[in-house]
Amino acid sequence: MSRDALSLSEARRIALAAQGAHLPRPGRGATTAHLRRLIHRHGLLQIDYANVLLPAHYLVPFSRLGPYDMARLDDLVYRKREFIEQWAREASIVPVETWPLLRHRMQEHDRRARAFGAFLRGYRGYAERVLDTVRSRGPSTAEDMPPHDGPERRNDWWGWSVAKTALEAHFARGTLAVAYRRPADWARVYDLTERVLPREIDARVAGDEAQRELLLRAARAHGVGTVTDLADYYRIPVREARPRLAELVAGGQLRSVQVEGWRDPAYLHPEAELPRRVEACAILSPFDPIIWHRPRLARLFEFDYVLEIWTPRAKRRWGYYVLPFLLGDRLVARVDLKADRPRRRLLVQAAHREAHARADEVSAALAAELRTLASWLELDTIIVARRGGLARALAACLRH
Repeated sequence: MSRDALSLSEARRIALAAQGAHLPRPGRGATTAHLRRLIHRHGLLQIDYANVLLPAHYLVPFSRLGPYDMARLDDLVYRKREFIEQWAREASIVPVETWPLLRHRMQEHDRRARAFGAFLRGYRGYAERVLDTVRSRGPSTAEDMPPHDGPERRNDWWGWSVAKTALEAHFARGTLAVAYRRPADWARVYDLTERVLPREIDARVAGDEAQRELLLRAARAHGVGTVTDLADYYRIPVREARPRLAELVAGGQLRSVQVEGWRDPAYLHPEAELPRRVEACAILSPFDPIIWHRPRLARLFEFDYVLEIWTPRAKRRWGYYVLPFLLGDRLVARVDLKADRPRRRLLVQAAHREAHARADEVSAALAAELRTLASWLELDTIIVARRGGLARALAACLRH
């Protein structure tokens, strides 16, 4: 692609293709190989265990691949260990090869590392006892740690216990890694990094070099994006991303382009695809890379999105756990979903259509996708509440 200017429609199709949203879903179910390729294409999966519908990082592969065995994803991360948890864009699953690129951020200059570093200095003796305990007993949780001589709970760090904070601090600094998640409650189980990762992987790449590679990966996953878009992907400060991107352009690894309606210049990855059409049909997780950077979402899709979990009920406009619906190359609706597992029901608590979309087309496609989602989650029925301008048409489609 040699052009220096892109229409908004072209930028949208490039962005969706970079995320694999233009590819047909596997006909006979997604395999481990499909999952492996997807995570490498995205660069990471942002972890969120809010279980209103299902943990968000399991929904991202479903949006691209359709029904798949979630145990395959766990197997890749916690048994085969081709991928690992680390702070990348918030808590994330990343390829193990990405670990060295994040190593420089596990030191004092990173905001999170500074805060955890202060904790480790303030609780030096106890933090060393925690590390010794993991070293001697192997994979451990906070409940396995020795008692702390003092208050057990902290007011910061989500009210964690001192033991949990110590484990998380060692994890953030790279001394500990997540060996696996406890099945009963998904709690992290920690072990020494050297026992989770091969020694040759647990290396450190210099900060400037690591940032260039992370920004290049962000550009590949975006297709096209501004400096703020690309910096956000791996949470690199914009002031540090600007010179690294200039270096990538100077080296011919990225190209500066202008996108219709965007104030700032954009960066195009040389491998970016521009399909003639994108025929996607997917419900998107709130932490899907297509939508997670809200300013880019507004520029690219003209879609204003807020996850209203933390919004007081009286102030919610769309609903508690609202997910965008992608049809073709546009976001055409949003649905507030909840899995009622005891009664094996998928609850559509609200359904809203975007003004530019046709109700008949959207409701038919969304009904089909909801049936696929419900079947995958082993939910027998779909119940649509009478909230939102699309609810009536959606309920009618689901009755037929």
